[in-house]
Amino acid sequence: MEAMRAWNIPFDPHLTFILAADARLGGTDYCDDQIWELAMAGGDPPALAVQTTFGLRAYKVRLFPRFFAGDEERIDPAEFASPPVVHQFAPNFLRLSCRPFEDIDVHMEYWVPQSQVLAGRIRVTNRSTEPTSLRLEWIGQLTPTEGERMAPAEIKAAPVLAGSSGSLQPVVFLSGGPQADSSSYPALRLNLDMAPQEQRQFTWVHAALPEREASFDLARSTAARNWEAECARVEMFNTGQVEIYTGNPDWDLAFALAQKTAYGLFAGPTEHLPAPSFVLSRLPDQGFSLRGNGSDYNFLWSGQPSLEAYYLASLLLPAATGLIKGILRNFLSTQDESGMVDWKPSLSGQTSRVMAAPVLASLAWQIHLADPDREFLSGVFPALLKFLFAWFSPEHDQDGDGIPEWDNPMQAGLEDIPTFTHWNEWSQGIDIGTTESPALCAFLVKECESLLNIAAELGQEEGVAEIQEIAARLRAAVEETWQEETFSYHYRDRDTHLTPQSEFLGQRAGPGTISLHRQFDRPVRLQCHIRTSGESTRRPQIFVHGSSASGSHRVERITEERFKWYLGVGSFTGDRVYTAIEEVEIQGLDPADQITLTSVGLDGQDHSLLLPLWAGIPSAGRARELVERTICDPLRYWHPYGIPACPYPPPQPEALGPRSVSMLWNSLIGEGLVRYGFRDEAVELFNRLMAAVLQNIKQEGSFRRLYHADRGEGYGERSALHGLPPLGLFLQILGIQQLAPNRVQVCGFNPFPWPVTVKYRGMTVLCQKEKTMVIFPDGQTAVVRDPGPHVVTLETEAAAGG
Repeated sequence: MEAMRAWNIPFDPHLTFILAADARLGGTDYCDDQIWELAMAGGDPPALAVQTTFGLRAYKVRLFPRFFAGDEERIDPAEFASPPVVHQFAPNFLRLSCRPFEDIDVHMEYWVPQSQVLAGRIRVTNRSTEPTSLRLEWIGQLTPTEGERMAPAEIKAAPVLAGSSGSLQPVVFLSGGPQADSSSYPALRLNLDMAPQEQRQFTWVHAALPEREASFDLARSTAARNWEAECARVEMFNTGQVEIYTGNPDWDLAFALAQKTAYGLFAGPTEHLPAPSFVLSRLPDQGFSLRGNGSDYNFLWSGQPSLEAYYLASLLLPAATGLIKGILRNFLSTQDESGMVDWKPSLSGQTSRVMAAPVLASLAWQIHLADPDREFLSGVFPALLKFLFAWFSPEHDQDGDGIPEWDNPMQAGLEDIPTFTHWNEWSQGIDIGTTESPALCAFLVKECESLLNIAAELGQEEGVAEIQEIAARLRAAVEETWQEETFSYHYRDRDTHLTPQSEFLGQRAGPGTISLHRQFDRPVRLQCHIRTSGESTRRPQIFVHGSSASGSHRVERITEERFKWYLGVGSFTGDRVYTAIEEVEIQGLDPADQITLTSVGLDGQDHSLLLPLWAGIPSAGRARELVERTICDPLRYWHPYGIPACPYPPPQPEALGPRSVSMLWNSLIGEGLVRYGFRDEAVELFNRLMAAVLQNIKQEGSFRRLYHADRGEGYGERSALHGLPPLGLFLQILGIQQLAPNRVQVCGFNPFPWPVTVKYRGMTVLCQKEKTMVIFPDGQTAVVRDPGPHVVTLETEAAAGG
């Protein structure tokens, strides 16, 4: 059996590793998920400590070793004779070695078998030629929110450390007959008299349940488990990952940590979803539901969003086809009779009541390419077809022109875009449902493309003609939004199909009337912002008197339900358009409240407007204009650390979202560059993304949710899905388009400055400047010297005999 990849990651005081129960091995508890972090340095005292907060049920829990030899003491790894070196890691497992003293080797393993248990094994070896006496202490520190600090105790005649915090009664157990000690730190102590070359091994367990005796029983039973068998099981589930060896070891580590982090985001299943789902980050402060059902979790844990699911698949395919199939099944389990699939189904049973972004057929096709399975495609095709058609219902295509609209900026991944976000002073807060988006059209075109591929694979003719007609209509609509002045696609108004600029119309304080008496050359849509003077609830009503696009007089009533509020600022977007506005009557405000009226402006640009490249919509000539005049313009999108959300962000320094680099969106744009043959540009973009990733790993020891486009600094949640380096894009740039144990599709040669070796389940692909070599597990070798594309397949005995 293959082994997990071996590493020798040197001591780095910034580097941390998250350890949590692995959903592939069972034992995850969505509502009581105790997540640990191994820190190589720091703390009080500085130590090699694994730590948590029990999801904020404690201020801090730390477990760490202390070593004594004679009068010498070692607790700070920076003072060890040889500081810790990490050799293997997985979502729920880590192995390292160190030498606290010369000639004393220590190997340590950490393992999370289930959400309420952390276990470890310590192996101490005397490498000297003389007998030696050591003292090993396993220290437990607990700073409770309410309860008792960790202290020596005895349970069922066994010495332990025990404490309490919140609803938990944690217990620390150590094998080998320890003594409990509380002289300087609460610890379990072992006195070791060791002969030359002698080796001693011990197991410790931390368990935290609501009852102390139950915690003890769980800890002791975990210590009695067959450690070697459990390690073999962990290895079995982690040997199938894609291993990448480049000329840059920092890249290699970042790719491996990204896969570890991605696998570690899974939890469940529960009775509400048929398969394990994922969260957007998994950190020690997370994982506890006070309500006990997960309904109180914030957006990071409240469901699996569809765009993020697609990005997660690009990180884990081809290795994790079972998990990704499960994610797709979770989405389709929410489908109703209309074909609607929920955007964010949750392990708690909550739903968003918003349509999933149209990436599900694309996800299904990527699964099939990674692991061909016609039965799987046949099972999901009807639901995916129904899902596509649901996007063109009156609910999602309000003007009935065959071009749907988004329901919500978060559904579209555009919550930080100034055009649509409503919780910042520098944003317009336009209702995204009043616009038509090139990105939504691009996603739908890609869905059509994937459905046509699935239909062809299945020999299915149902719906093919309609799918082709939809795709053609969407492509034409996207092309209509192109503007030669900006070399870009643009949003357009849902009803007028225009891309207007915003214009100030009027303002006043308190209730009353704003008289405009304005005629407009082109129909406009009204945007209103209210800034309240106090904290009391407002119930505004607004009446707009004007003329419709057809010239008929109308009075539009905007009720309080139409407003979106955040920190005393309310905004609404009119549902109608006007060729003239006589006056706007305002009711329900306090005298000091400020109201501002503008017309909606849709000329703002953001990274989603580049997505037609990913969907293959523009002609080759237009794609070149988009790449050379827009994407690669350093005054617009081509920034030192990647493509920012907006080329022209608001001037306010706090407007970080528009200046941020999203790995998800950059990955899609990068795939578009590869699709149109701009591989050199894709390489440069990827280099810039990796520069941001590596800067944060070196400075903070972790990934970040977003990265600043000009400075590279990370912000947002640590170890978040959004901030993981785009492994799928790297493989595409490298020319590896499909990867399976017995088959690989290659196209082009390695454009990076060093050879790259990719290993997957016994197969090795060596990518060089002028050739690609494929070595299958049985030793068969193929050399590709032509850019291709080529599909290289393992020749079986049956095929050879035939």
